[in-house]
Amino acid sequence: MKYPLKKKSTEAVKVIVRIRPPSTKEKKDGRQIITSADPYRGRIEVKNPIADESEPPKCFTFDSVFAPTCTQKEVYDVVGAPVVQSVLDGYNGTIFAYGQTGAGKTHTMEGFPSDPDLRGIIPNAFQHIFDHVTLGSTNENYLVRASYFEIYNEEIRDLISNSPKTSLELRESSDSGVYVKGLASFVVKSISEIDKLMQKGHKNRTVASTQMNQGSSRSHSVFTIVIECCTTDDHGEHIRMGKLNLVDLAGSERQSKTGATGERLKEATKINLSLSALGNVISALVDGKTNHVPYRDSKLTRILQDSLGGNTKTVMCANAGPADWNYDETLSTLRYANRAKNIKNKPKVNEDPKEAMLKEYQEEIAKLREKLSAMGNDDGGKNSLDVSNSISDKVLRKLEEKSAQEVANLEAKSKEQIEELMHQHLQTDEEKQNLQEKLEREGIARKKIEEERAILKDKLKKMETEIMRGGEAVDLAAKHEAALRKAEQELITRKEKELALARLMEEKEDEKVEIEEKYTSLNEEIEGKTKKLKKLSTKYRRSQTEIKDLQTEFQAERNEMLDTIRDLDRQVKLKELVISSFVPPEFAHKLRDVSNGGCAVWNDETGRWTIPRPDPATFHVPLSLSGLYGTFRPETDYARRRRQYDSNVRYRQDNVLDLELDMPERTTEEYTGPDMITRAMKILEENAFFNDPRKSPLIPMDQPTKNPYLHYSSDVSITECDQSKREYHH
Repeated sequence: MKYPLKKKSTEAVKVIVRIRPPSTKEKKDGRQIITSADPYRGRIEVKNPIADESEPPKCFTFDSVFAPTCTQKEVYDVVGAPVVQSVLDGYNGTIFAYGQTGAGKTHTMEGFPSDPDLRGIIPNAFQHIFDHVTLGSTNENYLVRASYFEIYNEEIRDLISNSPKTSLELRESSDSGVYVKGLASFVVKSISEIDKLMQKGHKNRTVASTQMNQGSSRSHSVFTIVIECCTTDDHGEHIRMGKLNLVDLAGSERQSKTGATGERLKEATKINLSLSALGNVISALVDGKTNHVPYRDSKLTRILQDSLGGNTKTVMCANAGPADWNYDETLSTLRYANRAKNIKNKPKVNEDPKEAMLKEYQEEIAKLREKLSAMGNDDGGKNSLDVSNSISDKVLRKLEEKSAQEVANLEAKSKEQIEELMHQHLQTDEEKQNLQEKLEREGIARKKIEEERAILKDKLKKMETEIMRGGEAVDLAAKHEAALRKAEQELITRKEKELALARLMEEKEDEKVEIEEKYTSLNEEIEGKTKKLKKLSTKYRRSQTEIKDLQTEFQAERNEMLDTIRDLDRQVKLKELVISSFVPPEFAHKLRDVSNGGCAVWNDETGRWTIPRPDPATFHVPLSLSGLYGTFRPETDYARRRRQYDSNVRYRQDNVLDLELDMPERTTEEYTGPDMITRAMKILEENAFFNDPRKSPLIPMDQPTKNPYLHYSSDVSITECDQSKREYHH
């Protein structure tokens, strides 16, 4: 089945803006609501809280806007459903939420999956995908895979693997484009299975508390769903593959408002840098004069490379707050989204892609069936059945049961015949023993074949269950839901066309009035030109305010970039100090860039500097120098003369490792057991205080303790010596 493309192959990125309701804190603080949304005209108005009342509000027009009273289902019907349906048709699709921290991005993307009314875009996409598979055609087979990762501090982490803190690398190939090496991908067969993956990844995602948001996401997360569909018709099999990226970006934030310090400040710096790189990519795509698009400035932009200007249908959902204290952030978000409207993508259907796994699954299933068929033919000589794909599972099950029963009957009958023959014809114990061993060997071989067959059947069953066939389980509720969704999509498409026509008519009417103004009287002319003057005056003041705001925003961004540059400069100076203090000068130059005479090379894949290993062929170890008179090493004349009469090792040419060690002087005695016991018993017998309880065994304070290993001249001399010492100290 071919899917013809339209002549106009480019389409703009669809931009949606959602305004969240005021938070409890904002209501408690009495914050002013400055942002209003007009869903019928697709317009957002933002009023400057510190400006004069006469200053007009700033207006922005988008594809769709949502007021704070909108529901999650309304957002999904406009934002998610068209993209998911395109992915089911074989296109690549991306939905990403952007906005300041605490603007409701995670609520828009995830929501509360347990509550049907509060489910976000991701859980609703799950329902949409599996409803489509359930209600699909019977000649369609589907394979659905899912993966989930985050970008934390410019490190990619797999959120659903057993080691979610391990950093992964980005790779790029000509077939699949940019991909994450080593990222786990799981085949899912139901909503519950894919929802478990999302919940597991959500628990592993990095979240922290700030002054603006108690559950602030500290990383960008990407949930990817790959849907492969194999359609069989009269012309053969055709495979199409769609890839859906559901991106929840971390919020841009200012340190003065979030109060981030330490690790939170480091995270905020990385988040703002990646979002700044994303803004530069959008600006470069919009600007027709720029030939270079800086996708490689960040891992986020590399992953979204195909979604921005590539083969993808992309929807950007910008989230903003309504309160006055978020005026600067809201204005920056709306300008950001307004630029993204002009990005042009070139989506196309992915037919028979090289990286499709469905074809591999079908080939593996065919091989397993051939093995099982061959093993069935060799076992017991039973007749094989040629079961084609057209036979239903019920008929196939009956045939298998019948053949198994026949095999069991034949085995029982043959066993009886063998036993009868053994009793009739076998006379000697030796013949009985040989036949018994032969039967045991055949039984072991048959058991081994049965085990191999069971393993192959389990593997075949598992692979067949992973491939879902369209229209297998028709649920009336799901069928009704799909019909309702289709009707809602048609209604939304009609409203979008009406909104586009209304905008076009308004522009044309303004142009017509300006060109074809005719007045019947002087007063009418004065009144008409006064209205025009007021209108132009309002536009002029609005333009002046816009220029002033842009200058203020530019200065704020410039200050933030300068702070980032200062922080990076401090890190560079710290590393230079460490190198100059601890790295020898002959090796320090190797840590420089190759262009500056060093050995360090920047790796775009890992985003790190690396020093390649030296080539052993070009690496030469300097030879040691020998002495002038044939000695092993050079020596001075003084050492050579001194060596003639001085035996010190310092002046010798011998290898120090071959010399004998100079043992220290011994200060201990060898223990002699029997002799020591005899001496101890003699001392105990001579001491009478052990037999006289009136005498204390304690040694008097004025008597020194005798060491049995020292020889004293006499007690009198010791006492006199001790007395003289005490007199000296006194």
